[in-house]
Amino acid sequence: MADPQGFLKYRREGAATRPVPLRLLDWNEVYEEFSDEKVQTQARRCMDCGIPFCHDGCPLGNIIPEWNDLVRQGRWREAYDRLHATNNFPEFTGRLCPAPCEGACVLGIGDDPVNIKTVELTIVEHAWKEGWVQPVKPTFFTGQKVAVVGSGPAGMAAAQQLTRAGHAVTVFERADRIGGLMRYGVPEFKMEKKWIDRRIEQMEAEGTVFKTNVSPTGEDLKGFDAIILAIGSTVGRDLPVPGRELEGVYQAMEYLPPANRVGYGDIETSPIDAKDKHVVIIGGGDTGTDCFGTALRQGAKSVHQFDIMPKPPKTRAASTPWPTYPLKLRLASAHEEGEYAVTGEETQELVEKLGLDTREVGSVLGKRGWQVNTVELTGTDGKVSGLKGAECRFGENGLENVPGTDFEMDADLVLLAMGFVSVEESPVVRDLGLEIDGRGRLVRDGQYRAKASAPEFADVPVFVAGDAGRGQSLIVWGISEGRSAAAEADRELMGETALPRPINPTDLAMRA
Repeated sequence: MADPQGFLKYRREGAATRPVPLRLLDWNEVYEEFSDEKVQTQARRCMDCGIPFCHDGCPLGNIIPEWNDLVRQGRWREAYDRLHATNNFPEFTGRLCPAPCEGACVLGIGDDPVNIKTVELTIVEHAWKEGWVQPVKPTFFTGQKVAVVGSGPAGMAAAQQLTRAGHAVTVFERADRIGGLMRYGVPEFKMEKKWIDRRIEQMEAEGTVFKTNVSPTGEDLKGFDAIILAIGSTVGRDLPVPGRELEGVYQAMEYLPPANRVGYGDIETSPIDAKDKHVVIIGGGDTGTDCFGTALRQGAKSVHQFDIMPKPPKTRAASTPWPTYPLKLRLASAHEEGEYAVTGEETQELVEKLGLDTREVGSVLGKRGWQVNTVELTGTDGKVSGLKGAECRFGENGLENVPGTDFEMDADLVLLAMGFVSVEESPVVRDLGLEIDGRGRLVRDGQYRAKASAPEFADVPVFVAGDAGRGQSLIVWGISEGRSAAAEADRELMGETALPRPINPTDLAMRA
């Protein structure tokens, strides 16, 4: 620990966001560049704890204090090597992960935690800029063929690990581009997809083969020596209320992908567009927030996001004590944009300087609502036009509406973002004879092995990684499980493995 008083001398600081008037006009990432010098200052806040709980908070087991100290010293190449030893894709987690490591930071007990996520992202972007990120090609080939189904973070991580171990890996993806929900479920303003394309180029140079527009059947998987399923949990939770069948009511994953395709130039306009509409988003999580920011950029008249849960406190809730991931109120960039109005001298000067019409840059009203239960969707001529709701609470008999709190509001577009409940019963699930448990997950044992009952695959080990096995979760868990499943597949094929696997609570519980 080079600066024992660093956490006392420096306050937490993160990258600034671009002005709201500008970012509402495009789909580019909202954050501005954070200088290396500022990142080094943030790294100095790390206390290099005797027991670094951030290790346990991170599902990948990132060795955070070590690369914090290397960054502080300006030893960027060594910091990059230490970071990539545990994380295949820091540029993904550095942008999309909610940072459970920061929730477990010891400094966070009585102060703001270390800005681990910003340090992580700066390290890997520094490495790309300097040309340190190169293909890592295997030193020998095993002659074993592995199929990976699904190209989200779990599938990509498993494929990269197994390719580097010398296996011939083919990744099957049913969409037309690689990336899973990172590609079509995450808006460009949260992560530009050029970062995925950059990684794909590296993986192809290493030897991984990608096949898109393929939803593989059992026939497609014959001839492989092992199979890893990373197909995600993509069945969205539905809303069983009167009016659900009306036109204009969609699942979030019906809405977000075409919006991304507009940005790619695949289509000129989205078939589900929020322009000039009153938008209501049901669900208070990240997916709902992605819909929120997307609707603002499409030019919605108003956007409301309703959460059935109570409003979290501004600081860590007592129900999530340190070092657990804290329940507290978070302001996403999309919510910041929703609260925006063209006021104040600085904003007015910017608008006038750019010659923008204020109606184009933020006169949209966006709000969040808590403890709101949707009772009914109403409409005319088969199209949704309104929503009836009420304030709700959880009582002895479960969810109940609070008497006298009923309300009605305009709603021309209703988006359901209430989470994902199950894997899809796809051809590969059917043909391999896989079992789905009561929580919608593929059944697996303590070594990530699936229970495949199809006779023709009796001698082929099948593994499950990511949301398909653990249920809807975080990107960092996807990468962690992909690495773990790859290590188990390599062990099964070769009798032993040198592939590292994260040591996290799930792995320990599965092995017990």
